[in-house]
Parts: sequence; structure tokens; C-alpha cells
Amino acid sequence: MSRPVILFALTILLAILTSSARATVLYQEAGKTLVHENGLGVDILNGTFRRSETASDTLYFKFHIDPLSDVGTEEYLAGLEFFEGEAERFGVGNSLKAYGYSAFNTAEQGTNNKIFGDVDLHSASPEAFETGKVVAYELPRRGQERTIVFKVQYVPGGTDNVTVWMNPSLATGATEENQPEKLTTHFKANGKFTAIHLRHSGNGGGWYFSDVVVATSFNDLIVPHFWQRWWFFVLAVSALVTWVGLTVRFVEKRKFQSQLYRAEQERALEQERARIAQDLHDDLGSSLTRISLLSGLLRAEKDNPAQVEFHAQKLSESANQTVRALEEIVWAVRPGSDTLQSLVDYIAHFANELFEEHPTRCRLDCPHDLPARALPPDLRHNIFLIIKEALTNVARHAEAKVVHVQIKMEQQRLQIVIIDDGKGFDSSAMKNNGQHNGLENMRRRAEAVGGQLEIHSDLGQGTRKVFHLNFPH
Repeated sequence: MSRPVILFALTILLAILTSSARATVLYQEAGKTLVHENGLGVDILNGTFRRSETASDTLYFKFHIDPLSDVGTEEYLAGLEFFEGEAERFGVGNSLKAYGYSAFNTAEQGTNNKIFGDVDLHSASPEAFETGKVVAYELPRRGQERTIVFKVQYVPGGTDNVTVWMNPSLATGATEENQPEKLTTHFKANGKFTAIHLRHSGNGGGWYFSDVVVATSFNDLIVPHFWQRWWFFVLAVSALVTWVGLTVRFVEKRKFQSQLYRAEQERALEQERARIAQDLHDDLGSSLTRISLLSGLLRAEKDNPAQVEFHAQKLSESANQTVRALEEIVWAVRPGSDTLQSLVDYIAHFANELFEEHPTRCRLDCPHDLPARALPPDLRHNIFLIIKEALTNVARHAEAKVVHVQIKMEQQRLQIVIIDDGKGFDSSAMKNNGQHNGLENMRRRAEAVGGQLEIHSDLGQGTRKVFHLNFPH
């Protein structure tokens, strides 16, 4: 992976982590703890921090509770309480005589409370504790979990300001300012502490406390979505880096493959040009030389009719061969000839022309709706040479009445079958008969292009040649 890509990914990671940096969390315990009949409780802070008479900052507290009893039938005290040494300060939870969710040991007394220091907490789910009377607080119920958040604004040398939110919204975007008034309670209390205890005493099965947090910002109490957590950021950036790396690698690989393909195409084109040049030199050159020689012989023996006829026939054959060779070269270089359909059409043209004035009748069975498949020049040329040699052998040696050329395409398989009813030959004698060296050349040429050539023949039974080639998907 390139250095700019790595630097880009690291920059994104740093930006994400910086933007998601949280304020100071002084204490956090997400685990679930059962508190039941533990008297004054035990300090959960272990003396790590405290607040004295000189404090002037603001702290935020959160805890989640799961009551194991109904306070309506079982009186008890439970909650999170501040201590200065052995002296109890205010606490938030359920006061023994308040019955509902409440604060206790405060510097005030709630409107409906009987004990000074008890303050009922406003709730969005109030209950009728007394017959015919609806109040703003709710009673702890078995199995009804709640989250309590409160803040303490410290006043140096004075009574501190406390705000409690009963089951507030802590979703992304929530703030202390947009919490509904119906679940907000304000009062004053002594919020100095050297320890914080989780307590339960009295009846019932106790409270489960969980997700206890002490922080310096309300934002620290917000429960982020999973996609806002640091581990998701790390995974997202890791996935981004991996994706960018794979994309770069894929693009570079495709670029390299494209360059390699172009190089192969250029090499194939150069080879085709060299072949055409060689054909022009060999086939056309030798044919034109022969035509020139035969023309000279005609002039030299113009007074000998038999020789004139003989040389004229040879001259005609040479001219026809020259025309065919030139047609092949033109077909090879003509735009649009590099398709399977073009190959099949030219094979049909060649067969018709070869047997046009020949005693052997040619029957063609060639499709006209082949798939649009491009063929490399060397593959197209070699297939044509195989079929050309097979048909030429029939014309020269088979003494057949009919030759049948059948071409078909099934799935990704090309098959060309040439059957004649000529005199045939002994297949076992092929290696010892120079006349059949061309058949072996055809086989080798077929293998060179990844195909196969099968030849079946018996004396007096004609010959069957089958060429087939599997194209890649």
C-alpha cells in the first residue's frame, strides 16, 4: 500500500478519535452488584478522590438500579450515599420513610415528605400513593429498572446545589438542558464527601446496582450508539484502510493485466504481420515465379500444341493458387475477420471455391448465428490451416463423390467434421506413408492451439476427420 494512502487513513483515525474524545471520567463500574442488608455500606472509591468545603466545580453521578422488592409492602432504605469520614451526608435512592424514589439527608424537606431531609424525586411515571391523590413521584417496583442521574454544583463554604433526573434520556444528542421538567428535581444538600457508599437496609431482597459513573460532564453519561464507540471507529478505519489497500491493489492488478494484455496483443499482431510477410514472400513469390516460368515455356513451345495445352493448364492452376493465397492474406488483415463467425464463413467460402469445378460435390452445414466470440490471429489462422489441409487432401487424393463439412457450436465447444465417401486409406500405415505426413502435421497443429483432431479411415470406406476445441468461459 502506498504511503499517501496510509497517511490518509491515519489522519482519519486521528480525527475520529480526537472528535470522540471524552471529558474526565473519575469513576466507572459497569458490572452488576447486589447490595442487600449491608448496613452503612463500603466505600466504592477507595479514597481515589473527594470533595471538601473549598470545592467549586460540578460533578455528575449516574447509577442504574434493579429493585428486588416493592416498597409499597416492604419498607427499606437503599441508594448511593455520600460520607465524610463516619458522618452521613445526602444520598439518592429510596428513603426509609419516603416510600418513593427520593433523596435523603438533604438540607430541605419535600412537599409530601414527613421527615426533614427527605425529598421525593419527580418522575415521568407518577403513582397514587394515597387514595384519591396523585403525586409526582413513583414507588420502586420489583423488576422495574430505573436509571438515576444527578449533579452537584459545589459552593465553597456553603450548601451545595443538587439536581436529580429520574430515568432521563441519555441517547446521543441528549443534554441536561433538554431533559423534561417533570422528571427533574432541585434541592440543596451538603455534597462534600470523602467516600461514596452503596447501601441497603430494611426489608426486601435488596437492589442490583450497575453502570455507576462519576464524571465532570453530563456528556460522559451519554450512552453512545455502537457506531460511536472507539472500537467501532478502529474497526471502521481498519476496514477503510483494508478496502483502500485492496482497491489500490485491484486497480494496479487490472492496470498490469491490461498492460500485459496489450503487450500480448501487440506481440500477436507483430507475429501475424511477420506471418503475412512470410506468406507474401513464400506463397505469392513462388507462385508468381512459377507463373513467369510457365509463361516463358508457353512462348518457347508455341509451335507444340500439346505442350502449350499442358503449360496453359499448369499456368491456370498456379494462377488459381495465387488468387486463393492472396484471398487468405486479405481475409487475415481485413477488419472484422477476428471472429468465430468470420472464420466459419471463410471456411465455407474456401470449400465452395475449392470444389466449384471439381468432380467431388461439397455439402456445407454451417451455422449463421454463432456467438460473438473474438479469436486471436494465430488461433484463427491455425484452425483455418487445419481445415484447408483436410479439404485439400480430399480434393487431391480421396476420389470422393461427396464431401460433407459440418460445423457446430455447443456450449463452449467448437466442432468441425469433414466426411468423404472416397477410397480411404489404411490408418495403420500412416507413419510409413509419406503421403500422410500432412495428417500428422494437422494433428500437431490442432494440439498446438489446445484442440484435438481425430481421423478415422479404412480402405474403400471413406474418411472422417473431426476437429474440436473447447473455449474457456
